[in-house]
Amino acid sequence: MQEGRVIAYASCQLRKHEVNYPTHDLELLAVVYALKKWRHYLLGNTCHIYTDHKSLKYIFTQPELNMRQRRWLELIKDYDLEVHYHPGKANVVADALSRKAHCNFIEARPTIGDIEMPTALEAELYNLVLEPTIKDQIIAAQKQDKGMAHIRDEIDDKKKACFKLDEEGVLWFKNRLVVPKDMELRKKILDEAHTSMFTLHPGSNKMYQDLKQKFWWTRMKREIAKYVSECDVCQRVKADHLKPAGMLQPLAVPAWKWEDVHMDFIVGLPRTQKGYDSIWVIIDRFTKSAHFIPVKTTYRAKQYAELYISRIVSLHGVPLTITSDRGSLFLSRFWEQLQTALGTKLIHSSAYHPQTSGQVERVNQILEDMLRACALTYSTKWDECLPLAEFAYNNSYQKSLDMAPFEALYGRRCRTPLNWSEPGERVTFGPTW
Repeated sequence: MQEGRVIAYASCQLRKHEVNYPTHDLELLAVVYALKKWRHYLLGNTCHIYTDHKSLKYIFTQPELNMRQRRWLELIKDYDLEVHYHPGKANVVADALSRKAHCNFIEARPTIGDIEMPTALEAELYNLVLEPTIKDQIIAAQKQDKGMAHIRDEIDDKKKACFKLDEEGVLWFKNRLVVPKDMELRKKILDEAHTSMFTLHPGSNKMYQDLKQKFWWTRMKREIAKYVSECDVCQRVKADHLKPAGMLQPLAVPAWKWEDVHMDFIVGLPRTQKGYDSIWVIIDRFTKSAHFIPVKTTYRAKQYAELYISRIVSLHGVPLTITSDRGSLFLSRFWEQLQTALGTKLIHSSAYHPQTSGQVERVNQILEDMLRACALTYSTKWDECLPLAEFAYNNSYQKSLDMAPFEALYGRRCRTPLNWSEPGERVTFGPTW
């Protein structure tokens, strides 16, 4: 204040460590806070401090101070100030910032009956009817709902661990209020969360995230989505900003083994001593069996054709179709002429849309994980692990087939040194995990 007029008000909340300060230090902390905040006003001018803590008046003459008080005293001595005692009853202005009025139960307040009012206004107040809140309506509906009574019985039998009853008998799901099967009440909650001026028609996901913090009922998310989809305002003002997407068309199921194959490359691998830096992955869509061929990025189409004949055609015959991406090999003239001569149809996926070759993309992920595991376990190069990875993949269970690719291809499981004593036996003798 200056000359009896207020220049500024200030207040702040105590920090966690400041809550433990004694009263004397808290009063001194308020002085330090004011000096720091209004330094540009107070420094160089004589100022007066009025406090209702009388011992603070003798802060400059106290013989013993703790380290915190000494540190603050060094800051206070930079100012020309005088401390005056001001009784608490007269310190109403400062207390208004530090004390909440609704928490002061000692202060007497007049009741409505003591206030004189005009007769017309008094009559209007008498006619006012206070409507129950949504929470009160939910609590009342819980008592009338038969399903809630069934849940209460199961809570007593400790069958419903997620539900609980508070001291007033209100049913809660964890920390969320259970809303009974009252369609009018649920619609009122949805209206308040969607059409009120404080929400302004949020989407179904946002609306669900807001409501699930407070309320719970069965199929809540589905009802919210249905409510939003039927909102007339949302249908008129909200437009779809995405281009209409076409339906994904699955490839036809092959009629026989190795008639329809997928091809892809795994590139960017560390170069081995033999010069390999890529893997040619070839998969049969019918049996899911695969071949992993180490190659070099410097190979030409003729060299790939030789590998294709020796590793695929010699074992499985000529396929009817080959599905691949738009790599340089698969678009080369030599490759197209070779497949035309063999009677194979080439199918290329759309650019930047690997969903067409989703099967081979998934196998690529599995193969990379296998090679990492093999390299870490046996400390070998990835091209040396490739035959083992091909064997492990073809002999492992495939959920889509309910058997291993090797068994789908040859009609029996592959003999291994672990669990199968005979090639045709499918019963494991070892652990099942």
